[in-house]
Amino acid sequence: MTTEKVTQERSVGDDLIVGKHIYANLYQIERSILEDEELLRNTVLKAVEAANSTLIEIKSWKVGGKKGGVSVIAIVDESHIALHTWVEYSYATVDIYTCGEHTNPWAAFDIILNTLKPKKYKVGYADRSQVEL
Repeated sequence: MTTEKVTQERSVGDDLIVGKHIYANLYQIERSILEDEELLRNTVLKAVEAANSTLIEIKSWKVGGKKGGVSVIAIVDESHIALHTWVEYSYATVDIYTCGEHTNPWAAFDIILNTLKPKKYKVGYADRSQVEL
């Protein structure tokens, strides 16, 4: 077996995969927001636009029961934006993964945060690029 050393001397301007991944837990959100499928779907559509992403398809579902809520998934040319709510727990999760230097997942996150208005949230970020940037 041969091992080839990969050099990381490329600049961002070269032909590289640039991945940006934001994931967050949102706490203490009003029930009326968490169960409003139309509001959440429109929020994700606005987030797609704010991220400078290209929408391929969006789907949403309302799920009943104790752990029910709304799920919205937008597949974009640059990856995806997903939002899931749990009404009885006043809780939501967000996953925004975009590829390309032209995208801005933080702008998408701001749209979602400003609409859901959690009293508290925890956010993480991962560089998902081909090489560490």
